[in-house]
Amino acid sequence: MKRSGRIFLVTALVAVVGMAFRVSWNALRDVARAIGADATAANFYPFVIDGLMALALIATLVLVGKDRQFALKVLGGYTVASLVLNYVHGLVPALHEPVGMVRLADWDGAHYALVFIATSLPVGAIFFGSDLVAKVLHHRPAAEAVRVPDGQESTPAPHTSAHPAQTPVAEHAELPVQAPAPELSAQVTGDAVPVRGSDPYSARTPEVETPEEVLHREQFEEAELERMRQDARRAYVESAQAGRPLSARALGEAFGMSESWGRKQILAVRDDEDASRPHLRAVEPAAV
Repeated sequence: MKRSGRIFLVTALVAVVGMAFRVSWNALRDVARAIGADATAANFYPFVIDGLMALALIATLVLVGKDRQFALKVLGGYTVASLVLNYVHGLVPALHEPVGMVRLADWDGAHYALVFIATSLPVGAIFFGSDLVAKVLHHRPAAEAVRVPDGQESTPAPHTSAHPAQTPVAEHAELPVQAPAPELSAQVTGDAVPVRGSDPYSARTPEVETPEEVLHREQFEEAELERMRQDARRAYVESAQAGRPLSARALGEAFGMSESWGRKQILAVRDDEDASRPHLRAVEPAAV
């Protein structure tokens, strides 16, 4: 849709909302007078009700999850309350004349309930409006990207309760086999070492990892795998303490591994528990 079309739709929406507010403002003002509000308070009363509805609508467009559900409930509750008061205004002719306080219904129970709704809406607007504004101000649209220094790999976190699902790290046994480094004898003389599959006559010499770089990379991968194993064992211990121990398949899938990998971690946890327990020695009764 073009920009001019969007501007037209937004302008039309603002016009319709403004006219609807004007119609609702008349009914809510008369209801406020009927429950004892003075002229100034009665004129501000519609802004409290319909204004909070507009605030809740904006909050639903910004918030997500439970906060968005809360904003929708506030919007729905105040919409129903405004509809009820507008309906009562249409049924009670005495509300159309500024005669002071009048009954909103002939039945006492209905009258008390309507008075309670009309008088509680401003107080609720203070509470719910403040809460919605606080939620919007503390809302973060998206997680900030972590800056990784040049020359280092970003470390993906495992899939646990503290870390959502991310790209798992491959198991050490499933790591791709690196091609052996070319002979270093030619490097002593300063000649470039050709790589298998490359064009020996190309003017561009392909990069070859040095032994130090290979060793550094392998140490880094091993450290990452060890950290993932520790996180998996910690996750299994926490699930066991909660009374719902993870199975080997569930533990492996949570970290992007196989069922056998998860079984190894569970066995490692049990071995550690057995090693930490003191061995009970049987005490024979003393001979009399």
